[in-house]
Formats: sequence, structure tokens, C-alpha cells
Amino acid sequence: MSERIHIVGIGDDGLDGLTGQARQLIEDAGILIGNQGLLDKVASEGAEKIVSSGTLEKLKQQILDLPDKPTVLLAGGDPLFYGIARFLTETFGKDRFEVVPHVSSMQLAFARVKESWDDAYLSNLANQPLDRVVDTIRTAERVGLFTTEAISPSVVAAALLDRRIDYFTVYVCENLGTRDETVTQGELKSIAEQTFGPMNVMVLVRRHGAADRPSGSQRRRLFGNPDDLFLQSRPKRGLLTPSEVRCIALSEMDLNHESVVWDVGAGSGALAIEAASIASSGKVFAIEMDAEDYGVMIENSKMFNVPALVPVHGQAPTAWADLPDPDSVFVGGSGRMVPELVAGAAKRLKKGGRIVVNVSSPDNLVAVEAQLKAAGLRSDVRMINIARGQYQLDRVRFDALNPTFLVLGAKE
Repeated sequence: MSERIHIVGIGDDGLDGLTGQARQLIEDAGILIGNQGLLDKVASEGAEKIVSSGTLEKLKQQILDLPDKPTVLLAGGDPLFYGIARFLTETFGKDRFEVVPHVSSMQLAFARVKESWDDAYLSNLANQPLDRVVDTIRTAERVGLFTTEAISPSVVAAALLDRRIDYFTVYVCENLGTRDETVTQGELKSIAEQTFGPMNVMVLVRRHGAADRPSGSQRRRLFGNPDDLFLQSRPKRGLLTPSEVRCIALSEMDLNHESVVWDVGAGSGALAIEAASIASSGKVFAIEMDAEDYGVMIENSKMFNVPALVPVHGQAPTAWADLPDPDSVFVGGSGRMVPELVAGAAKRLKKGGRIVVNVSSPDNLVAVEAQLKAAGLRSDVRMINIARGQYQLDRVRFDALNPTFLVLGAKE
């Protein structure tokens, strides 16, 4: 490997935007490494130019093969802000490099639109899933995005509108720092209909007073949302797991943000959707065999924007045959197959996992407990009686919901 390498940030304006130190390093370099676009921006006679247009592993090998000459690696903007410097310092050690940053195009973009970026949500769509980025944007005040050719500003705008997130003013900043610099301001709908060049940064600013939800809708909770917030199949209305029961069930499922969850007999998806809000970096497989309920679940999931939710249209146990083993399982229903499904799910449950079964009849309660014990799980049961207050004039009375049982199993 050569002597210490300087990683020099460079902007779209090339040498014109560099400091004297950065220019001198480039002029004195025996070797210049960078993508073809960056190499074309600098004129250094006598320096060997190495194009790094492959993978990170290829770049690593190119650096290992360098002769012992003064070397400058060119990077876009600030090499430590979504740049190559982190990979290199973690791979070879910090003592092998010196970093000379340029103004990041993200910083330039916020300066052009005259917005502070110290508390903004910043992301790079080249290495982050669009669904997760959109989910985080929903609650942000200001957002800065490095887009890609495939995930352009119009694609991002369309994805936001699909999730009913329509309360941002958008700025698309192209070719920052060059003579061709352009800043386009508009609403998401207009941005979704336009085409932009590949060199851009997208800035979103929440309109003053805008809520974290579509206009006219109720506020979404992480869990325990009101029952009437969910669509339900008309003939089966009332079969939705009540919000109070969902809260208890979700707490007993012992979820974390990376949990793998099965909801067997997901119905309209209320519990699965709220589980996916908690296990936001995991997977929640919502298994439902009824076509109508499955369709309702899809519609409900659009209102809540839960990328971790994976709807599965099929009948258990066949439907879970190819799914990953779960950390937690919820089984709901009143049919004769419930105990059999519990027995099958218990076999797939990971060590330390939890299973929660919601049944309404004492017969199923006894049968489910027997299956859990036969599977070697430690079991417990809760009987839940809920009465909700109903106000009439200046008085309150209580309407009782049907009693229900939660049977709990833990795999030691």
C-alpha cells in the first residue's frame, strides 16, 4: 500500500470550488483515483489516473495495489457524509487517510432553500429502502434526500402521495454549485409529474401546523387504535379484536423492533398492523384465507404505512410452510381448528418465543391450554372483561363487550 492517502471532496464545479489546500494536494499527486466524472473535473499533468467505477471490494483491491506515491482519492462533496471515507477508514484504519472535505451538496441544497438542517431527517436512497424512508418522512419537519436515477424525486413524491402524505413543500435542487444550477419548488403532486436530472438533492419542508396524518383522519397510534379506525367486512363486523384486547395481547407477545411475527387468522389486520408498527425492522406475516378480509387488510395497511407487514393469502398451516420461524405468534378465532393450529405453530416457535391465543369459548380455552402443555410450553390464561363508557346527557353508563380469553404460551 502507498503512503498516506488524501481523500479530497470535490463539488460539481470542479477545481473552481476547491480550497488552496485541496488544489495543491491534487497538483502534487502522483496518483488520482475517482470515478470518471470526478477525474474529468481536474487537470493534473503527470498524475496517473485510476478509474474506480466498480464495487467497494474492487476499490479496496485498487488501494492495496497502489505504489508508494502521493495519492489523492476524489470523492463527491463531503467524503464523510454518505461518502466513501467511512468505508475506507473502517477497512484500512483511520491512520492511513487524511480527509479534506468539500461543502456537501446536501448542505448547499438547504442553503439554497434557506432552511436549517441541524434537526432534519437526512437519507440516501442509494442504500436505504424507499418504504422505510417514506415511513420516517411522515413525522419529520424537514427532510433531505439524495435520490437516484431509479428512485427519482417524482418516484418519491408518488410514494408519499400513495400513503396520503401530502403536507410537504418540495424543493428539487439540481447541479448545485454549477452554472446549470436549478431549484424547483412545488407541491408533491406537481413534483410527481416532472422529470429531473440525475444530479439532484430533494428537500421537503412540512407546511406550518400540518399534522402527521391525512387531513380529516384520526391520529394514528403505535398500538391500541380505536376499532372504528379500521375497515371491516360488513357481514363480519364486530369480529375485530377490540383495542383493549389488542393492547394486552401485544404486550404479552413481548415484541421488539426486529421481531418475526405470525398473525394466524389476521382478518382485517388490526393486530398485525399494530404489531408491524412495533416490529418496524422485523417482519409481521399476516395470514388470512378469506379473500374479502384479505382485501380489507390490504386497505387498512395503506392507511397505517407499515412496511414490516407481509400479508399472506392462504390457509394455515399450509400458508406458513415457507415462512421463517417466528419469535411471536398470535392466533385468533373461534373455529374447531384453533387448537390444531396452535399445536402446529408451537412447534415452529423459536426458543424463548411467545404465543398468544384469543378464544371466546371455554371449550377452546381448555383445548388450547392442553396443546400448549403438550408442546412443552409454559402456559397462562387471562379472562378479559371490558365495559366502555357511553354518555347520555349528563350521565354515563357502561356497555360490556363479550368476555374473551387470552391463552399465553412461552417456550423456555
